Amino acid sequence: MTQENPLIEKRSYQFALRIVKAYKYLAKQQNEYVLSKQMLRSGTSIGAMMREAKFAQSRADFVSKVSVALKEANKALYWTELLHDNEYTDNKTFESIYNEADEITSILASIVKTTKDNTEKYDNQKYFS
Repeated sequence: MTQENPLIEKRSYQFALRIVKAYKYLAKQQNEYVLSKQMLRSGTSIGAMMREAKFAQSRADFVSKVSVALKEANKALYWTELLHDNEYTDNKTFESIYNEADEITSILASIVKTTKDNTEKYDNQKYFS
């Protein structure tokens, strides 16, 4: 089952690029490897899960993969906050990355909800028509 959502695919990829750059900065300039590695993993896995969701085998598989991307986006928010609160990132960098992760989280939550709602409507029409 192929699902198309080029907006979130592009945004999650662009976000991953930013996260990689942030990780390089944190590792080289701040000598911070532990928290930034967690941010790198969660921030880059969002797009990877959306790539998997694109070729999901069913609606349930699609919802599962997008739900994992949503969890990873939420984790990226957490690691971004933790890095900022430990003074590894300045306010401008933090706000920029955090706001993008927050928007991606909202989009993914909406995709999951809409897909679940549409699946229920489809199933109800199939059984009650």
